[in-house]
Amino acid sequence: MIDAVSLLVIVAASAVAALLATLLAPRLVLPVVVVELLLGILIGPQLADLAQIDAATRFFSDLGLGMLFFFAGYEIDFERIRGGPLRLGGAGWLISLALAYGFAGVLILGDVIVSDLYTGTALATTAIGTLIPILRDTGELRTRFGTYLLAAGAMGEFGPILLISLVLTSKHPAHEALILVLFVVLAVLTGLLAVRSTLVGWPLLERTLETSSQLAVRLAVLLIFGLVAVASELGLDLLIGGFVAGMITRLALRGREVAIFESKVTAVGYGFLIPFFFVVSGMAFDVDSLFESGGALLKLPLFAALFLVVRGLPALLLYRRELAVRDRTALAFFCATELPLVVAITTIARANGDMRSSTAAALVGAAIISTLAYPLIGLRLRRPAHAAAAVA
Repeated sequence: MIDAVSLLVIVAASAVAALLATLLAPRLVLPVVVVELLLGILIGPQLADLAQIDAATRFFSDLGLGMLFFFAGYEIDFERIRGGPLRLGGAGWLISLALAYGFAGVLILGDVIVSDLYTGTALATTAIGTLIPILRDTGELRTRFGTYLLAAGAMGEFGPILLISLVLTSKHPAHEALILVLFVVLAVLTGLLAVRSTLVGWPLLERTLETSSQLAVRLAVLLIFGLVAVASELGLDLLIGGFVAGMITRLALRGREVAIFESKVTAVGYGFLIPFFFVVSGMAFDVDSLFESGGALLKLPLFAALFLVVRGLPALLLYRRELAVRDRTALAFFCATELPLVVAITTIARANGDMRSSTAAALVGAAIISTLAYPLIGLRLRRPAHAAAAVA
């Protein structure tokens, strides 16, 4: 049985979230994903109880998560960020990982958490998929600052995805590493085939963009579902399938990116599937565990601060020659924005019995706070740069 009422309420919540974000835009740049999360908490079973999470809502939520990582992979142009930006991004993430596991070890000694592996990995992520619509709407994606942020965010997202696939969800890392290599080989072959097919058939695909067949869009969706299915069948996390599908689509369209194609794929993703993921994530937020004790509630600001230290400190230290102090500080706040992978990691940890419910709720709550506050602070720090560019 499909709960049609819950589906309707979730879709209505996503529409209301977009309306509120649009109405507030002149006064406050509020990420729509934050409104979706808050409305999800409101309509969820622990507050208003207007909608329930069932097999259908989880299915659409998983599709939205895969689509979110498709856009993360699609927007990361490795040709653009290769060299210095990518090296700095990789070095910054490795430093973040060391800091995260160090802090997690201290928290274990204080009996605040029970697993340094899961908590440390959650602390060392960056929600570049969540940031991309914000960066696109404000014009940051095409700036020099945006290049460094894309590189840092790519490593802060792809690195944890590899850890999830190889370590967190596997009891045999060596076996999973071999499977991952096979998946990468398959993805590369798919990418080469896509590039060659596009070279020959792009005029045909372009003619379908204004027809009912929508062949280009259907092929992009097929690629996403195909690689997600292959990754799932191989025992890898579905996130890596969506991420690689985005990179392959970018590679196939190199030099042929057209606004109408991007707008159609964006409409499918951000108009329907991705909001589903964020609203359902809000519905799944464990409010009761967060307020079950004073200690549980204190974890919330602790983790929010650790996000900023773990991901922000490398940005302040490594980019001294590339960015001014104000821009480095903005980069630190953007890099400390976390959410989708925190939700995924805490879900895995709870399923394996390696994380208390209060810790999971505090991590997700801190990630919501980071998504609400840190991009707004980063954008405010970047305003003088935009003003100077406008004058120039």
